[in-house]
Amino acid sequence: MNNSKIGGAVPSQQLERLVALGVIKTDVPLDTNQIQPASIDLRLGRKAYRVRSSFLPGRDRTVSDCLRSQIMHEVDLQSGAVLEKSCVYIVPLLESLALPQDLSAAGNPKSSTGRLDVFTRLITDHGVEFEQVAPGYKGPLYAEIAPLTFSVLVRTGSRLSQLRLRQGDSNLTDQEHLDLQADARLVDRDLRASDVKGGVPISVDLSGQNDNHLIGYRAKRHSGVVDMDRPGVHAVADYWEPLYSKDKQLILDPGEFYILVSKEAVHVPSHCAAEMVAYDTLVGEFRVHYAGFFDPGFGAPEEGGLNSKAVLEVRSFDVPFLLEDGQNVGRLVYERMLETPASVYGQNLSSNYQSQGLKLSKHFVEQF
Repeated sequence: MNNSKIGGAVPSQQLERLVALGVIKTDVPLDTNQIQPASIDLRLGRKAYRVRSSFLPGRDRTVSDCLRSQIMHEVDLQSGAVLEKSCVYIVPLLESLALPQDLSAAGNPKSSTGRLDVFTRLITDHGVEFEQVAPGYKGPLYAEIAPLTFSVLVRTGSRLSQLRLRQGDSNLTDQEHLDLQADARLVDRDLRASDVKGGVPISVDLSGQNDNHLIGYRAKRHSGVVDMDRPGVHAVADYWEPLYSKDKQLILDPGEFYILVSKEAVHVPSHCAAEMVAYDTLVGEFRVHYAGFFDPGFGAPEEGGLNSKAVLEVRSFDVPFLLEDGQNVGRLVYERMLETPASVYGQNLSSNYQSQGLKLSKHFVEQF
Protein backbone atom coordinates (compact mmCIF):
# COMPACT_ATOMS: atom_id res chain seq x y z
CA MET A 1 0.00 0.00 0.00
CA ASN A 2 0.89 3.69 -0.03
CA ASN A 3 3.80 4.49 2.31
CA SER A 4 2.85 8.15 2.61
CA LYS A 5 1.98 9.43 6.11
CA ILE A 6 -1.09 11.10 4.62
CA GLY A 7 -4.02 8.70 4.81
CA GLY A 8 -6.55 7.97 2.13
CA ALA A 9 -9.27 5.66 0.87
CA VAL A 10 -8.27 2.69 -1.28
CA PRO A 11 -9.20 3.07 -4.99
CA SER A 12 -10.50 0.38 -7.34
CA GLN A 13 -7.16 -0.68 -8.82
CA GLN A 14 -5.70 -1.24 -5.34
CA LEU A 15 -8.84 -3.10 -4.25
CA GLU A 16 -8.26 -5.49 -7.15
CA ARG A 17 -4.71 -6.07 -5.93
CA LEU A 18 -5.95 -6.71 -2.39
CA VAL A 19 -8.32 -9.37 -3.74
CA ALA A 20 -5.42 -11.02 -5.59
CA LEU A 21 -3.31 -10.94 -2.41
CA GLY A 22 -6.05 -12.50 -0.30
CA VAL A 23 -6.61 -9.45 1.89
CA ILE A 24 -10.20 -9.46 0.62
CA LYS A 25 -11.22 -13.12 0.44
CA THR A 26 -14.04 -14.96 -1.27
CA ASP A 27 -14.63 -18.59 -2.24
CA VAL A 28 -16.87 -17.45 -5.09
CA PRO A 29 -15.40 -15.46 -8.01
CA LEU A 30 -16.22 -11.75 -7.97
CA ASP A 31 -19.15 -10.52 -10.01
CA THR A 32 -18.79 -8.05 -12.87
CA ASN A 33 -18.61 -4.50 -11.55
CA GLN A 34 -18.45 -5.71 -7.95
CA ILE A 35 -15.46 -3.44 -7.43
CA GLN A 36 -16.55 0.19 -7.61
CA PRO A 37 -14.31 3.30 -7.79
CA ALA A 38 -13.75 3.41 -4.01
CA SER A 39 -15.50 0.33 -2.63
CA ILE A 40 -16.33 -3.32 -3.15
CA ASP A 41 -19.90 -4.60 -3.06
CA LEU A 42 -20.60 -7.28 -0.45
CA ARG A 43 -22.73 -10.31 -1.38
CA LEU A 44 -25.17 -12.21 0.78
CA GLY A 45 -24.21 -15.78 1.60
CA ARG A 46 -26.27 -18.95 1.54
CA LYS A 47 -28.25 -18.52 4.76
CA ALA A 48 -29.96 -15.82 6.77
CA TYR A 49 -30.81 -16.08 10.45
CA ARG A 50 -33.92 -14.46 11.87
CA VAL A 51 -32.86 -13.13 15.28
CA ARG A 52 -34.67 -11.73 18.30
CA SER A 53 -32.89 -8.37 18.21
CA SER A 54 -30.00 -6.38 16.86
CA PHE A 55 -26.72 -6.87 18.75
CA LEU A 56 -23.00 -6.18 18.83
CA PRO A 57 -20.65 -9.04 19.81
CA GLY A 58 -18.28 -6.98 21.97
CA ARG A 59 -14.57 -7.63 22.31
CA ASP A 60 -14.82 -11.11 23.82
CA ARG A 61 -17.31 -12.82 21.48
CA THR A 62 -17.75 -13.79 17.86
CA VAL A 63 -20.96 -13.29 15.92
CA SER A 64 -21.45 -17.08 15.97
CA ASP A 65 -21.25 -17.02 19.78
CA CYS A 66 -24.06 -14.46 19.89
CA LEU A 67 -26.21 -16.28 17.34
CA ARG A 68 -26.51 -19.35 19.58
CA SER A 69 -28.90 -17.49 21.87
CA GLN A 70 -30.41 -15.18 19.26
CA ILE A 71 -31.56 -17.39 16.36
CA MET A 72 -35.32 -17.82 15.94
CA HIS A 73 -35.11 -19.65 12.62
CA GLU A 74 -32.86 -20.20 9.61
CA VAL A 75 -33.67 -19.06 6.06
CA ASP A 76 -32.16 -20.65 2.94
CA LEU A 77 -31.24 -17.91 0.45
CA GLN A 78 -29.95 -20.10 -2.38
CA SER A 79 -33.28 -20.16 -4.22
CA GLY A 80 -34.38 -16.76 -2.95
CA ALA A 81 -36.34 -15.85 0.17
CA VAL A 82 -38.38 -12.95 1.51
CA LEU A 83 -36.98 -10.96 4.43
CA GLU A 84 -40.05 -9.64 6.23
CA LYS A 85 -40.35 -6.02 7.27
CA SER A 86 -40.00 -5.22 10.99
CA CYS A 87 -37.80 -8.30 11.44
CA VAL A 88 -34.04 -8.49 12.04
CA TYR A 89 -31.78 -10.90 10.16
CA ILE A 90 -28.09 -11.74 10.33
CA VAL A 91 -26.55 -12.93 7.05
CA PRO A 92 -22.99 -14.29 6.69
CA LEU A 93 -21.44 -12.69 3.62
CA LEU A 94 -19.48 -14.35 0.82
CA GLU A 95 -16.54 -12.01 1.45
CA SER A 96 -14.16 -12.09 4.42
CA LEU A 97 -11.06 -10.10 5.37
CA ALA A 98 -7.44 -10.55 6.38
CA LEU A 99 -6.45 -6.93 6.90
CA PRO A 100 -2.88 -5.80 7.60
CA GLN A 101 -2.33 -3.49 10.55
CA ASP A 102 -2.22 -0.37 8.37
CA LEU A 103 -5.68 -0.90 6.83
CA SER A 104 -9.13 -0.42 8.36
CA ALA A 105 -12.51 -0.76 6.68
CA ALA A 106 -16.03 0.65 6.88
CA GLY A 107 -19.35 -0.56 5.54
CA ASN A 108 -22.48 1.19 4.40
CA PRO A 109 -25.67 0.29 2.51
CA LYS A 110 -25.71 0.69 -1.25
CA SER A 111 -27.78 3.61 -2.57
CA SER A 112 -30.63 1.41 -3.75
CA THR A 113 -30.79 -0.34 -0.37
CA GLY A 114 -31.11 2.93 1.51
CA ARG A 115 -33.82 4.23 -0.82
CA LEU A 116 -35.90 1.17 0.05
CA ASP A 117 -35.65 1.82 3.81
CA VAL A 118 -33.79 -1.44 4.31
CA PHE A 119 -31.69 -0.85 7.41
CA THR A 120 -28.41 -2.68 6.73
CA ARG A 121 -25.27 -2.65 8.85
CA LEU A 122 -21.96 -4.50 8.81
CA ILE A 123 -20.84 -6.43 11.90
CA THR A 124 -17.68 -8.42 12.63
CA ASP A 125 -16.41 -10.82 15.24
CA HIS A 126 -15.37 -8.96 18.40
CA GLY A 127 -16.92 -5.79 17.00
CA VAL A 128 -17.81 -2.90 19.31
CA GLU A 129 -19.20 -0.64 16.55
CA PHE A 130 -21.48 -1.18 13.59
CA GLU A 131 -20.03 -0.59 10.11
CA GLN A 132 -16.43 -0.41 11.38
CA VAL A 133 -13.67 -2.98 10.83
CA ALA A 134 -10.56 -2.53 12.96
CA PRO A 135 -7.05 -2.50 11.48
CA GLY A 136 -5.62 -6.00 11.28
CA TYR A 137 -9.03 -7.73 11.44
CA LYS A 138 -9.00 -11.30 10.16
CA GLY A 139 -12.32 -13.06 9.94
CA PRO A 140 -15.82 -13.27 8.47
CA LEU A 141 -18.20 -10.44 7.68
CA TYR A 142 -21.91 -10.34 8.45
CA ALA A 143 -24.79 -8.10 7.41
CA GLU A 144 -27.51 -7.14 9.85
CA ILE A 145 -30.62 -6.53 7.73
CA ALA A 146 -33.86 -5.01 9.00
CA PRO A 147 -36.40 -4.06 6.31
CA LEU A 148 -38.44 -1.23 7.82
CA THR A 149 -41.04 -0.37 5.16
CA PHE A 150 -41.01 -3.00 2.41
CA SER A 151 -40.44 -6.74 2.69
CA VAL A 152 -37.68 -7.66 0.24
CA LEU A 153 -36.82 -10.70 -1.85
CA VAL A 154 -33.10 -11.54 -1.74
CA ARG A 155 -30.92 -14.49 -2.66
CA THR A 156 -27.34 -15.69 -2.38
CA GLY A 157 -25.20 -13.11 -4.16
CA SER A 158 -27.58 -10.16 -3.66
CA ARG A 159 -25.62 -6.97 -3.01
CA LEU A 160 -27.12 -4.77 -0.33
CA SER A 161 -24.01 -3.14 1.12
CA GLN A 162 -20.47 -2.16 0.24
CA LEU A 163 -17.09 -2.01 1.93
CA ARG A 164 -14.51 0.76 1.83
CA LEU A 165 -10.89 0.35 2.90
CA ARG A 166 -8.74 3.13 4.34
CA GLN A 167 -5.16 3.72 5.27
CA GLY A 168 -4.75 6.17 8.16
CA ASP A 169 -6.97 9.23 8.59
CA SER A 170 -8.51 10.09 5.23
CA ASN A 171 -11.01 12.82 6.20
CA LEU A 172 -10.38 16.39 5.09
CA THR A 173 -10.03 19.17 7.64
CA ASP A 174 -12.47 22.08 7.63
CA GLN A 175 -9.89 24.23 5.86
CA GLU A 176 -9.29 21.54 3.24
CA HIS A 177 -13.05 21.40 2.62
CA LEU A 178 -13.07 25.17 2.09
CA ASP A 179 -10.04 25.04 -0.22
CA LEU A 180 -11.64 22.26 -2.28
CA GLN A 181 -14.91 24.19 -2.46
CA ALA A 182 -12.98 27.11 -3.92
CA ASP A 183 -11.10 24.91 -6.39
CA ALA A 184 -13.72 22.36 -7.46
CA ARG A 185 -17.12 23.73 -6.32
CA LEU A 186 -18.26 20.82 -4.13
CA VAL A 187 -21.76 22.28 -3.78
CA ASP A 188 -23.35 25.05 -5.83
CA ARG A 189 -23.77 27.50 -2.97
CA ASP A 190 -21.42 30.00 -1.38
CA LEU A 191 -19.87 28.83 1.86
CA ARG A 192 -18.36 30.79 4.72
CA ALA A 193 -15.77 29.35 7.07
CA SER A 194 -18.42 29.17 9.79
CA ASP A 195 -20.62 26.98 7.53
CA VAL A 196 -18.06 24.17 7.37
CA LYS A 197 -18.02 22.29 10.66
CA GLY A 198 -16.85 18.75 10.04
CA GLY A 199 -18.23 18.77 6.50
CA VAL A 200 -20.12 20.72 3.84
CA PRO A 201 -23.74 21.62 4.71
CA ILE A 202 -26.59 20.16 2.62
CA SER A 203 -30.11 21.62 2.61
CA VAL A 204 -33.47 20.24 1.48
CA ASP A 205 -35.32 21.38 -1.65
CA LEU A 206 -39.05 21.84 -0.99
CA SER A 207 -39.60 24.40 -3.73
CA GLY A 208 -41.36 21.83 -5.91
CA GLN A 209 -40.29 19.97 -9.02
CA ASN A 210 -41.85 21.24 -12.26
CA ASP A 211 -45.28 22.90 -12.30
CA ASN A 212 -47.01 20.34 -10.08
CA HIS A 213 -44.99 21.27 -6.95
CA LEU A 214 -43.77 17.71 -6.37
CA ILE A 215 -41.39 17.78 -3.38
CA GLY A 216 -40.88 14.08 -2.65
CA TYR A 217 -42.41 10.70 -1.93
CA ARG A 218 -43.76 8.98 1.17
CA ALA A 219 -43.63 5.18 1.30
CA LYS A 220 -46.91 3.27 1.46
CA ARG A 221 -46.96 1.08 4.54
CA HIS A 222 -48.79 -1.96 3.14
CA SER A 223 -47.14 -2.63 -0.19
CA GLY A 224 -45.93 -5.76 -1.91
CA VAL A 225 -42.51 -7.36 -1.86
CA VAL A 226 -39.57 -5.66 -3.63
CA ASP A 227 -37.15 -7.95 -5.47
CA MET A 228 -33.71 -6.50 -4.73
CA ASP A 229 -32.21 -7.99 -7.88
CA ARG A 230 -34.85 -6.85 -10.39
CA PRO A 231 -34.58 -3.15 -11.31
CA GLY A 232 -37.28 -1.38 -13.27
CA VAL A 233 -40.17 -3.81 -12.66
CA HIS A 234 -42.07 -2.32 -9.70
CA ALA A 235 -44.76 0.31 -10.31
CA VAL A 236 -44.19 3.54 -8.38
CA ALA A 237 -47.90 3.93 -7.59
CA ASP A 238 -47.97 0.57 -5.79
CA TYR A 239 -45.29 1.58 -3.30
CA TRP A 240 -45.09 5.38 -3.07
CA GLU A 241 -47.34 8.36 -2.45
CA PRO A 242 -46.17 11.56 -4.20
CA LEU A 243 -46.01 14.65 -2.01
CA TYR A 244 -46.91 18.13 -3.24
CA SER A 245 -46.51 21.49 -1.52
CA LYS A 246 -47.06 25.07 -2.57
CA ASP A 247 -45.95 26.54 0.76
CA LYS A 248 -42.49 24.93 0.60
CA GLN A 249 -42.94 23.04 3.87
CA LEU A 250 -43.33 19.44 4.96
CA ILE A 251 -44.18 17.98 8.36
CA LEU A 252 -42.35 14.70 8.93
CA ASP A 253 -44.50 12.18 10.77
CA PRO A 254 -42.72 9.78 13.14
CA GLY A 255 -42.45 6.29 11.71
CA GLU A 256 -42.92 7.37 8.09
CA PHE A 257 -40.24 7.10 5.41
CA TYR A 258 -39.65 9.85 2.84
CA ILE A 259 -37.55 10.36 -0.28
CA LEU A 260 -36.56 14.02 -0.69
CA VAL A 261 -33.78 15.81 -2.54
CA SER A 262 -31.07 18.34 -1.76
CA LYS A 263 -31.27 21.92 -2.95
CA GLU A 264 -27.58 21.84 -3.81
CA ALA A 265 -25.97 20.07 -6.73
CA VAL A 266 -23.12 17.94 -5.39
CA HIS A 267 -19.72 17.35 -6.95
CA VAL A 268 -17.16 14.78 -5.78
CA PRO A 269 -13.81 15.29 -7.55
CA SER A 270 -12.09 12.17 -8.85
CA HIS A 271 -9.39 12.27 -6.15
CA CYS A 272 -11.95 12.31 -3.32
CA ALA A 273 -14.96 10.42 -1.99
CA ALA A 274 -17.68 11.75 0.31
CA GLU A 275 -20.11 10.52 2.94
CA MET A 276 -23.31 12.05 4.30
CA VAL A 277 -23.58 12.25 8.07
CA ALA A 278 -26.69 10.17 8.68
CA TYR A 279 -27.99 11.64 11.90
CA ASP A 280 -27.21 15.06 13.37
CA THR A 281 -29.27 16.12 16.39
CA LEU A 282 -28.12 19.69 15.91
CA VAL A 283 -30.40 20.06 12.87
CA GLY A 284 -33.37 17.96 14.01
CA GLU A 285 -34.55 14.61 15.34
CA PHE A 286 -34.49 12.71 12.06
CA ARG A 287 -32.24 10.49 9.99
CA VAL A 288 -31.40 12.06 6.65
CA HIS A 289 -29.49 9.26 4.97
CA TYR A 290 -28.91 5.50 5.18
CA ALA A 291 -26.60 5.05 2.22
CA GLY A 292 -24.55 8.20 2.39
CA PHE A 293 -21.49 7.26 0.34
CA PHE A 294 -20.67 9.22 -2.82
CA ASP A 295 -18.10 7.77 -5.23
CA PRO A 296 -15.28 9.72 -6.86
CA GLY A 297 -16.68 11.36 -9.98
CA PHE A 298 -20.26 11.73 -8.71
CA GLY A 299 -21.67 14.97 -10.07
CA ALA A 300 -18.63 15.63 -12.25
CA PRO A 301 -19.66 17.48 -15.45
CA GLU A 302 -17.02 15.65 -17.48
CA GLU A 303 -18.60 12.33 -16.42
CA GLY A 304 -22.15 13.36 -17.32
CA GLY A 305 -23.00 14.38 -13.76
CA LEU A 306 -23.86 18.04 -14.15
CA ASN A 307 -26.44 19.19 -11.57
CA SER A 308 -26.47 15.90 -9.63
CA LYS A 309 -28.41 16.25 -6.39
CA ALA A 310 -28.15 14.25 -3.17
CA VAL A 311 -31.26 12.13 -2.64
CA LEU A 312 -32.29 12.18 1.02
CA GLU A 313 -33.68 9.07 2.74
CA VAL A 314 -35.53 10.62 5.64
CA ARG A 315 -37.11 9.06 8.72
CA SER A 316 -38.30 11.22 11.64
CA PHE A 317 -37.93 10.13 15.27
CA ASP A 318 -40.18 10.66 18.30
CA VAL A 319 -42.07 13.83 17.33
CA PRO A 320 -43.48 15.47 14.18
CA PHE A 321 -40.89 17.80 12.68
CA LEU A 322 -41.38 20.73 10.31
CA LEU A 323 -38.99 20.95 7.38
CA GLU A 324 -38.79 24.16 5.34
CA ASP A 325 -37.28 24.83 1.95
CA GLY A 326 -33.55 25.50 2.17
CA GLN A 327 -33.20 24.18 5.72
CA ASN A 328 -29.88 22.49 6.46
CA VAL A 329 -30.46 18.77 7.03
CA GLY A 330 -27.03 17.17 6.90
CA ARG A 331 -23.34 17.41 6.17
CA LEU A 332 -21.14 15.90 3.47
CA VAL A 333 -17.74 14.82 4.78
CA TYR A 334 -15.09 14.50 2.07
CA GLU A 335 -12.09 12.20 2.22
CA ARG A 336 -9.00 11.92 0.07
CA MET A 337 -8.20 8.89 -2.05
CA LEU A 338 -4.77 7.26 -1.90
CA GLU A 339 -4.78 7.77 -5.68
CA THR A 340 -7.33 8.54 -8.35
CA PRO A 341 -9.41 5.43 -9.21
CA ALA A 342 -8.82 3.80 -12.58
CA SER A 343 -12.54 4.31 -13.31
CA VAL A 344 -14.72 6.90 -11.62
CA TYR A 345 -18.48 7.13 -11.17
CA GLY A 346 -20.25 7.51 -14.50
CA GLN A 347 -17.29 6.22 -16.49
CA ASN A 348 -17.86 2.79 -18.06
CA LEU A 349 -19.79 1.74 -14.96
CA SER A 350 -23.46 1.00 -14.25
CA SER A 351 -23.91 4.37 -12.54
CA ASN A 352 -27.66 4.48 -11.89
CA TYR A 353 -27.78 7.85 -10.12
CA GLN A 354 -25.41 10.14 -12.02
CA SER A 355 -27.07 13.48 -12.86
CA GLN A 356 -30.00 12.59 -10.60
CA GLY A 357 -32.65 14.87 -9.22
CA LEU A 358 -35.53 13.63 -7.07
CA LYS A 359 -35.24 9.93 -7.86
CA LEU A 360 -36.51 6.72 -6.32
CA SER A 361 -34.39 3.58 -6.33
CA LYS A 362 -33.67 1.83 -9.61
CA HIS A 363 -36.30 -0.82 -8.80
CA PHE A 364 -39.25 1.44 -9.68
CA VAL A 365 -40.87 2.61 -12.91
CA GLU A 366 -43.70 5.08 -13.38
CA GLN A 367 -45.80 2.64 -15.37
CA PHE A 368 -45.54 -0.57 -17.33
